[in-house]
Amino acid sequence: MATKKSKNTSSTICLNKKARHEYSIEEKFEAGVALTGWEVKSLREGRAQLVDSYVILKNDEAWLVGAHFTPLLSACTHVVADPRRDRKLLLHRRQIDKLTVETQAKGHTCVALAMYWKGGRVKCEIALVKGKKLHDKRAAEKDREGEREKQRALATR
Repeated sequence: MATKKSKNTSSTICLNKKARHEYSIEEKFEAGVALTGWEVKSLREGRAQLVDSYVILKNDEAWLVGAHFTPLLSACTHVVADPRRDRKLLLHRRQIDKLTVETQAKGHTCVALAMYWKGGRVKCEIALVKGKKLHDKRAAEKDREGEREKQRALATR
């Protein structure tokens, strides 16, 4: 009798929580990712990190830089696996043009927020962001704490 593998119920592969803390999000985009075979296998195992990753735009193409995909130990031996290689993002021309114009503006950059499965394909949620100042981070934390207190008060009623 064949045994079934338990499927991961969540489609999220990895998140970049640091980006949500460090930047204020202006606009989000969904991009496909061009991957090799070992990378897809590694993503199925959930071995990816988006910490310190960002998107650069060169030659009218978008590239994901700094994402780390840990190669599996059981991967093919004749393929040299580079876990930090630049990966091409698949976006529409209008989206790339918009990102190019906006990132050339002062203070804007483009970062990867999350990777997830959508219809058997890997998608990367990227965002056009602006850096937060220290006082903005403190104000955001204070607002979150106020919301938590409000929820606790309503829950005890």
